[in-house]
Amino acid sequence: MLDRKSKICVLISGGGTNLQALLDAEKRGDIKSGEITLVASDNPSAYGLVRADKYLKETCMIDGEEEFIQKLKAKDIDMIVLAGFLKILSPKIIKLYENRIINVHPSLIPSFCGKGCYGLHVHEKALEYGVKITGATVHYVNEITDGGKIISQKAVEVLPDDTPKTLQRRVMEEAEWILLPKATEDLAYRIKKGLN
Repeated sequence: MLDRKSKICVLISGGGTNLQALLDAEKRGDIKSGEITLVASDNPSAYGLVRADKYLKETCMIDGEEEFIQKLKAKDIDMIVLAGFLKILSPKIIKLYENRIINVHPSLIPSFCGKGCYGLHVHEKALEYGVKITGATVHYVNEITDGGKIISQKAVEVLPDDTPKTLQRRVMEEAEWILLPKATEDLAYRIKKGLN
């Protein structure tokens, strides 16, 4: 059983708005069973790396699988949170952190998920299809894109005058930024208590 906080690595590819939600939640004390000890990106110009620096979080680039695995081991990482990470993790990393990797997806899975459904594309598809309700899902990561067990979901209403950008923003504010910190704390707590 661990008496220390669970060590969290957050993976990002872009602006880092979900990372910001996690950093704010940690600062507020909403994430108390874990600590963000590493922020990693596949994109050297990701603005999320700047956000991480402002909170004095260690950052690294994901250059190759083996180097990244060694970095995770060196930092004693207990769990991984995908926060707008656009690359598919390798089966090796998924196996190493089985049931310890979570992702937030900007729709109510199984709608608008899988290959090619990321970022603004998800909201474009939702509006094209004409759904009246969308939302976000936090799920465990397995080898099927967006196919892992669902942890939590939250619905968000689609408004008649929505554009992909306005819908994206509302889904973030009303669903993603609420679900992801809570799921992160819950998993960190389970790991800390030896339940996961």
